[in-house]
Amino acid sequence: MPPTRVLFYQEADGGVPIKRWLEDLKQTDRRGFAKCVERIQRLAALGHELRRPHADYLRDGIHELRARRGNVNYRILYFFGGKDVAVLTDGLKKEGEVPERDIERAIRRKKTFERAPEMHTYEEGYRGKNPQNS
Repeated sequence: MPPTRVLFYQEADGGVPIKRWLEDLKQTDRRGFAKCVERIQRLAALGHELRRPHADYLRDGIHELRARRGNVNYRILYFFGGKDVAVLTDGLKKEGEVPERDIERAIRRKKTFERAPEMHTYEEGYRGKNPQNS
């Protein structure tokens, strides 16, 4: 199976929500950040084959990467933009279920991406980097 290209969703104004979330997480919880980066790398390696406990399907084409550090559950929402492309949209800390508003936002971003992928693509280099040094 070929590796999956991991992209970050980019807003029309150039903002990249998942990049901003990861940068904030790196400042507040380096180990949690490292776990999230490891999940992104696993997604890049396994793509559609990635399953629980590392990933799960939510609904309407939206999936979640699942990372846990201590009592904290991190989730990264994403969708597939083709056979070998995954697009990360949002990151969050959660206690129970992923909030509906976050899933709905990811669905809106998926639809926006599908209409104009070149405008809403930001490619990040977390795949091979050591997360402690990036």
